[in-house]
Amino acid sequence: MSDDFAEDSLFDAPPMGEQERMVEAMLFASTEALTLREMQARMPHGCDPAEALVILRKRYEGRGVQLVKVGDSYGFRTAPDLGHLMQKEVVEQRKLSRAAIETLAIVAYHQPVTRAEIEEIRGVAVSRGTVDQLLELDWIRLGRRRMTPGRPVTFVVTEHFLAHFGLESARDLPGLKELRAAGLLDNRPLPGILAGGADEDEAAEGQSELFED
Repeated sequence: MSDDFAEDSLFDAPPMGEQERMVEAMLFASTEALTLREMQARMPHGCDPAEALVILRKRYEGRGVQLVKVGDSYGFRTAPDLGHLMQKEVVEQRKLSRAAIETLAIVAYHQPVTRAEIEEIRGVAVSRGTVDQLLELDWIRLGRRRMTPGRPVTFVVTEHFLAHFGLESARDLPGLKELRAAGLLDNRPLPGILAGGADEDEAAEGQSELFED
């Protein structure tokens, strides 16, 4: 073997099958979802974790665990239809206040959104306690300041929010039915939440879709 060939071989990426095994091992061992950049930093030079993820996701289709994307990160999750097997006790669900649900919905559908914009959509003032509760739950976070007079801070939903509701991004927000089925919302109509954030069909149905657990 020539010196040039030996030197080149040191920089050859492992076969894709081996890269797939590496990605699988990292995701199983990690307590949190990993980004492509984090995986690539741990893998040998020349590896392509994105391609390995495509293969791995297909391999786990229909299995007890599935490879899912949450925001910009990837991780393994129990298949939705098998989630009941993981429960060892009944968890009592606590409803958010109506004000908190409306505020969270506005942030999810209109982000980035300022406090003033939230109040304009709701038609009432937003209490500090409502925002603090959502911040403590890590369902919303502070976003960038607007380049407008006073430079008001904006609010956006977090990856924790997306993970909790099983969403890849805020664009995948589902509707009210499952939220109510989960006991997080009563059957009263929510006024004006989707103004500017839903299509005409949804509005005509009495704002039937918002977000859900």
